[in-house]
Amino acid sequence: MTPLPNNTLSASQPASPTPTLPQDAKKFGIVVFPGSWSDGDCHHALGNVLQQDARYLWHKETSFSNVDCIILPGGFSYGDYLRPGAIARLSPVMAAVARFANNGGLVLGICNGFQMLCEAGLLPGVLMRNNHLEFRCQWTNLLVEQADTPFTNACTEGQVLHVPISHGEGSYYADDETLDTLESNGQVLFRYCTPEGKVTPESNPNGSLNNIAGITNKNGNVLGMMPHPERCCEEIMGGIDGLSIFGSIIQSLSGK
Repeated sequence: MTPLPNNTLSASQPASPTPTLPQDAKKFGIVVFPGSWSDGDCHHALGNVLQQDARYLWHKETSFSNVDCIILPGGFSYGDYLRPGAIARLSPVMAAVARFANNGGLVLGICNGFQMLCEAGLLPGVLMRNNHLEFRCQWTNLLVEQADTPFTNACTEGQVLHVPISHGEGSYYADDETLDTLESNGQVLFRYCTPEGKVTPESNPNGSLNNIAGITNKNGNVLGMMPHPERCCEEIMGGIDGLSIFGSIIQSLSGK
């Protein structure tokens, strides 16, 4: 695995102490593409806050091993040329991600990562320009629709999570048949809502159909979501509801 130059320390930078990880720490592979920026936030949340074994995977890797969960982070991979995620899905690592997912491995795509999963065919639908044509960086409320998944088992059905978004192309779209399938299969995990948990047009920040904020594949082991759980794992950041999502993954990997 090749680290990114911008994640290395210069001689003038003091090295942070390496935390002692618990023996049962789970191994998270965070894929870094040219233009990624949420990779560091994910690494901090998983490694420093949750004390898990977080490591970077460079986009040119053709294989990886000894990883429990793959994270496709947010950002503007390849400058979002053509469409967000359209070029990133052609990176060599994505074939390995697909194999990992098809073998039942847990994959979480956040924001740009969600777009990549759709472009790669690992999730249905597409993320389009926000209906107001504005880039939105704000807090949103997410209604937990399913609590029996590897990504939400630390939540309760109907719980409202406070998680920020940061995107310009986050409007989820799929044809009617695909939407019906997602809804009937319980593949919609998160929906934009009011603080009280009501799903309304006013609570939808981007025009996503059915107020969809996050979906899984049919097998339930691949999640794509536009909001950023890695940005709300410490009180100093304004909230800790992201811990419910990452904590669910850790519980699932621990067999709890």
